[in-house]
Amino acid sequence: MCGFAGFYCPKGLHSDPSAVLQKMGDAISHRGPDDNGIWFNINTGIAFSHRRLAIIDLTKTGHQPMHSPSKRFTISFNGEIYNHLNLRRDLKNITWKGNSDTETLLCAIEHWGLEKTLQRSTGMFSFALWDNTTHTLTLARDRIGEKPLYYGWQGNSLLFGSDLISFKHHPEFIPEINRQILTGYLKKGYIEAPNSIFENIFKLTPGTFKTFSNYTPKEGVENVYWSKEKVILSSIENPFIGTHSEAVEQLESLLSKAISQQMLADVPLGAFLSGGVDSSTIVSLMQSHSKRPIQTFTIGFNEENYNEAEYAKAVAEHLGTNHTELYVTAQDILNIVPNISKIYSEPFADSSQIPMFLVAKMAKQHVTVALSGDAGDELFYGYSRYNNTLSAWNKINSLPMSLRKIGKNFINYISPNLINKLGLVLTSGKKVYLGDKIHKGAELLEISNFEYFYKNYLLSHYNSTDKLVLNASTDDKNSLVSSFDSLNNQEKMMAIDSYSYLPDDILVKVDRAAMGTSLETRVPMLDHHVVEFAYSLPISYKERDNSSKWPLRQILYKYVPPSLIERPKKGFNIPVRDWLRGPLYEWANDLLDENRIKQEGFFDPIQIQNLWKEHTDGIRNWSNVLWAILMFQQWYQDYNTSN
Repeated sequence: MCGFAGFYCPKGLHSDPSAVLQKMGDAISHRGPDDNGIWFNINTGIAFSHRRLAIIDLTKTGHQPMHSPSKRFTISFNGEIYNHLNLRRDLKNITWKGNSDTETLLCAIEHWGLEKTLQRSTGMFSFALWDNTTHTLTLARDRIGEKPLYYGWQGNSLLFGSDLISFKHHPEFIPEINRQILTGYLKKGYIEAPNSIFENIFKLTPGTFKTFSNYTPKEGVENVYWSKEKVILSSIENPFIGTHSEAVEQLESLLSKAISQQMLADVPLGAFLSGGVDSSTIVSLMQSHSKRPIQTFTIGFNEENYNEAEYAKAVAEHLGTNHTELYVTAQDILNIVPNISKIYSEPFADSSQIPMFLVAKMAKQHVTVALSGDAGDELFYGYSRYNNTLSAWNKINSLPMSLRKIGKNFINYISPNLINKLGLVLTSGKKVYLGDKIHKGAELLEISNFEYFYKNYLLSHYNSTDKLVLNASTDDKNSLVSSFDSLNNQEKMMAIDSYSYLPDDILVKVDRAAMGTSLETRVPMLDHHVVEFAYSLPISYKERDNSSKWPLRQILYKYVPPSLIERPKKGFNIPVRDWLRGPLYEWANDLLDENRIKQEGFFDPIQIQNLWKEHTDGIRNWSNVLWAILMFQQWYQDYNTSN
């Protein structure tokens, strides 16, 4: 795992870029504390800066940027090629200098070409590749989007790299906030690809590589080596037709192989364990591959509503892992909140980023690599919101549109504050914010498109963001590709999550939180063989016997009894609503100061103050949108004050 940054000036460099490259690399030193290197060619205008976290081949032969044997190609590579030993066996008559997967990748590109090499590679990665013969820059990213890669033209330079913070140190970079993207961020809590928070800076689409040279258009030429759209459509048109037991057997084989490959490392390795289905399945299969106890890690909370550590401990004891747990206090989390945005390239408002960072920080004290159980919900129909959405959609659509319009108008006529007060009476003083929920439900009544119903309302944090952000048009990037019109509603929800929520929220959270502590994370369920097989399974294979993620459960129950697993899921969040009124009040109040909001000029200060007052007075629950605003405010402050 590493980080890289660089720039390309087609007309050549006017001076030695060493100082700029060093600053760009130093800005991402957390992604690679073990080694650093720069390389450039003044005449061709290409410049690379690299920071290395040594995982495979800890010697100097793994130093980057790295050159191919013929010197034709130079690469700066972030990630892992899990099947690189298999690729080496297929590459004949090579005199290897070391054991790194970067060297394997370079030799493969030189022998097979880039596209064939990418198609044959299994891994998580992003990289910049310079061809010294054709004077072409290529940027490439893994199939799912596990590793980040930003790029964009600034003046006469194409900037690229693993983290936006490095761009700040290039003299031509102008950090102009994209206000339309900001409105979308406030809705979702994350920034949806291919955009970034900055104007004219983008994220490379997963499963693609893009080339730039004097002979290509300025925006580059994009090539697709793995298409999620084609994989999903092909899988639905040609679904798995074996028995349920055969599905479980094939999934276990694929997942076991992926885990075996991902356990390859020259440094200590472990796994996150929450005690849930996904992480317990990964740890069970890891332990089956190991003669020694696997190191597992979890964090616990003293608040019972948020604590799952006891369940993780029970699973660990049953499997015989070397388990480490850390109970964190509210103060531990509060100490992290003002600093968490520093490790994120962009504003990010999934509050589970905080416990994720804490467990990664704890794991880093023992290991350098940790496997994660992420993606089980998205691939195997695991979210309870899927069936809740279908139920709500079916009930609403059973009513005539005329009646739904009357219902919406009637609800909107009644103040949500009044309904909230009624809710207090009905629940004997418990704040359930019934008015907020009913009013949000009213917004659903007139929607006739299921995709819009799911994505804009059941996933969105706040839907009036155009009223909050000054001088911004409404963010209306909401549609799936038109070829997905043939999907049923269950398949559409999973496709929406696979296209956006998984890569732009879940994977961003895991990568940045872990790399903020210089810990590499690996996600076995995102091995593309596992992903392709998961897409091919009809919903009836994923949800069975009143259980979601049915095939994963069948694998898990070969190792762990159901009694240790079957329980309501608590999640990995923090009590943002209450803490904004209590221990986080001063921090939040400072960031939302009216004069500060006016000076910065992004938000309507009156709207912000209204939201803040209603929330702190306990009248409304605006915790989601306020958290997103606060994370932007903190990120913006940190970005402007970082060196």
